[in-house]
Amino acid sequence: MRALELYDYAVIRVVPRVEREEFINAGVILSCQASGFLAAAVALDEARLLALDAGVDLHAVRRHLAAIVAICEGAPGSGPIGQLPIRARFHWLTARRSAIIQTSPVHTGRCTDGASALQHIMRRMVWPPEPRNLAK
Repeated sequence: MRALELYDYAVIRVVPRVEREEFINAGVILSCQASGFLAAAVALDEARLLALDAGVDLHAVRRHLAAIVAICEGAPGSGPIGQLPIRARFHWLTARRSAIIQTSPVHTGRCTDGASALQHIMRRMVWPPEPRNLAK
């Protein structure tokens, strides 16, 4: 069995009208320094976003969310931020900002596999909740 490693994560939020401070969770950024893991997963619920602001620029939101994933991957075209060391990329992505794309405060956990932890947090924080059994 692999040893538990510390990881940090932040939830990616889309705030279509910053002045209203309303948001939807649209993804997660997770970094595990010990294993050199940095990744982002995104699942934008466009209907929920449009319910907050029918005039939101969906194309721009999709582009910004895709940039987060590319920076985490260090993908070609991710610019100078995508070439920084993993921890620097994570801190740059999770820095406080007042923009349409924001992140939650950084939280810490422990896991044996960063990719599995990322999917678990997506399930809990981003994807729609599973229906509850309301049988009496």
